[in-house]
Amino acid sequence: MKRQEKADKAARILARLYPDPPIPLQHDSPFTLLIAVLLSAQTTDARVNLVTPGLFRRARTASQMAVLEVKEILEQVQTCGLAPRKSKAIRDLSQILVEQHGSQVPQDFESLEALPGVGHKTASVVMAQAFGIPAFPVDTHIHRLAARWGLSSGKNVEKTEADLKTLFPERLWNDLHLQFIYFGREHCPARGHDLSTCKICSWAATAKRIREEASKSGNARR
Repeated sequence: MKRQEKADKAARILARLYPDPPIPLQHDSPFTLLIAVLLSAQTTDARVNLVTPGLFRRARTASQMAVLEVKEILEQVQTCGLAPRKSKAIRDLSQILVEQHGSQVPQDFESLEALPGVGHKTASVVMAQAFGIPAFPVDTHIHRLAARWGLSSGKNVEKTEADLKTLFPERLWNDLHLQFIYFGREHCPARGHDLSTCKICSWAATAKRIREEASKSGNARR
């Protein structure tokens, strides 16, 4: 099966499984989404959703967050990975939003990526989920699934993003980003997964890939 045919079939299956995929990070504004996405790096969404209610009770706007001490933010998010670094980034980016953007989250990649702690993936999530602007953020789930399914070489996330944007129409990007994530979590885990019985891997992965992953799983159990 050609790569485009795989992409088209995968998109149909994902749309049936997740016709209206919810945003997994709890938020009620572009600013709270930005903070939640920043916190989610090297941390589970579930963990972020546990800590953000306390943080947002203290400050849920850029102007409120900008006047907090870093240690106050850290007290709320300390169970997240890289908490000290993220706490400083949250305070610093909030001050920049107040000083340079009228306390609003900017709606362009360049301005978002210039903020402390905000890389391309975080900016892409905010653009897609807060503003509805087509983007295809690539996280670890999407990166490995694209490689498993032969949709990308998997050399790096930049290449994976470019390949997926070529294969899928722009109107599907925002939903597909979430559909990939949910499928990876619920049906296609990184380890201990039988590709031969998977709803997508069973026909998208090459026989060689299935054998390789089966071998890895067998070695891991020994």
